[in-house]
Amino acid sequence: MKTHSLQDLKDSFAPSNRMPVVFLGHGSPMNVIEDNKYSRAWSDLGQSLPRPKAILVVSAHWMTKGTTLVDFSAMPRTIHDFYGFPKSLYEQQYPAHGNPELASEAVALLASHRAQEDDTWGLDHGAWAVLKFLYPEADVPVFQVSVDMARDLDHQLEIGLALSALRDRGVLILGSGNVVHNLREMHAGSEPRDFALEFDTLFSDRLTDRDFTALGDRKALGTLLTRAHPTVDHYLPALTIAGASDSQDELTFMTDAIDLGSVSMRSFVFHRA
Repeated sequence: MKTHSLQDLKDSFAPSNRMPVVFLGHGSPMNVIEDNKYSRAWSDLGQSLPRPKAILVVSAHWMTKGTTLVDFSAMPRTIHDFYGFPKSLYEQQYPAHGNPELASEAVALLASHRAQEDDTWGLDHGAWAVLKFLYPEADVPVFQVSVDMARDLDHQLEIGLALSALRDRGVLILGSGNVVHNLREMHAGSEPRDFALEFDTLFSDRLTDRDFTALGDRKALGTLLTRAHPTVDHYLPALTIAGASDSQDELTFMTDAIDLGSVSMRSFVFHRA
């Protein structure tokens, strides 16, 4: 499937009560304070999307083991979960309200997946770093759902499927991570690594074909997965968004570049056309 412009995406949204689902490759926290092609694309996307009642975020940076937690706090705190960056990044705040009612609905939908309510987390940078551009006024309620690192890849597809019912309740389901994320081989100014290009292409091809079983098969993905993701935390939100889509959705790709040699910035939207 071709990458479309943001105007193409805006024009393709059909009047529907079913909200799109979005995955954004968030990359470096520096994107928050830089004017670049990624931050501009996120701003354009925010102006193109139907306005949601609330946003449910699945971020690579909220990892749990043995359970899926849902933040139901009324005013989620802004978490600065990174180190060694400029002071201006730590001064960033995203004062959006939560939505305890919809968060409780998410817990109910995930009852068979050991879901529990939580009021200790908030919004980590995987969430607010992109929300700052999507909804800069912080005027849409937001709540996060964790990724369970104790389960295999296909579990996150199941999470997405279970949460998909919220699309009909006006909830925008947003995944934030990276399709390829290998910090060990990251280098400023370097050409894309072969493994990064290979995994990014494999992912986009399987996503286009709706072959989600292949994307959730750790054994079949083999060493290519471990090169692309020494840990899978940044991969899992992409699977959540795939799982939350359905066969009537159209798929649109955006920002499909490899940054710093080994970080895919590929983003995608499933939406009614």
